[in-house]
Amino acid sequence: MIDGILIHPLKQIPDERGTIMHMLRCDAPHFETFGEIYFSKVYPGVIKGWHLHQEMVLNYAVVSGMIKLVMYDDRADSPTKGEVQELFVGDANYVLVKIPPGIWNGFKGIGVLPAIVANCATLPHDPSEIVRLDPFDDSIPYTWDLKHR
Repeated sequence: MIDGILIHPLKQIPDERGTIMHMLRCDAPHFETFGEIYFSKVYPGVIKGWHLHQEMVLNYAVVSGMIKLVMYDDRADSPTKGEVQELFVGDANYVLVKIPPGIWNGFKGIGVLPAIVANCATLPHDPSEIVRLDPFDDSIPYTWDLKHR
């Protein structure tokens, strides 16, 4: 597991009317501050990444569908420098994933339906704060191919 990545199980409350899906509360011990909330829709097989935030902390939850979330630690002073972490997040694994600054991350829509990723970020979006790489850039030791394990 990459140093600084936190995974928190999230509560779902279903009844005959539907489901309440918790994400993040200001009184949670892992809450830092509020910057903005946004949603990203990703179609099956589509990759959104790589990107790295220099200051922003990400708090991802997938409220519909499934994604493969991949993180790569390229921080010079990190005890887990060079490690890759892969998580499957969404309907089958409803969790909050907290990603600190300096971690490359991206996600791929998996399954047959689009996925909706919610991010409660600690800062409002600032294009000058984000660094982007092509999802197939060789500087990150990961391939997005389907893995038959």
